[in-house]
Amino acid sequence: MNYKKEMGVRLKERRKEMRMTQEQLSDQLNISIKHYSEVERGITGLSVENIIKISNILHISIDYLLKGEGKKEEFPYDMILFYQNCSTEQKKGVMQIFHGIEKLARK
Repeated sequence: MNYKKEMGVRLKERRKEMRMTQEQLSDQLNISIKHYSEVERGITGLSVENIIKISNILHISIDYLLKGEGKKEEFPYDMILFYQNCSTEQKKGVMQIFHGIEKLARK
């Protein structure tokens, strides 16, 4: 089993779902576009630090990223887009709602 290649396939799929370019992602990881391209093609891997960063950037679990197991999305993508497009005041309201739901879920 080629773990690097499988991880690269998952990264490419998710990057495209998020409508990001390799250049945008490599910039956020502070690596060259050549290096990132090699990651997606399964030629090379990422440092632990960059695996954590990319899972946060792409909103996927590390388990899913590395093994294809567990939750693909840490957060529904549509909710992330909605939140990102909110004003600061709206974001505060969204967070209040989220915390209320979280409290209910813990009961």
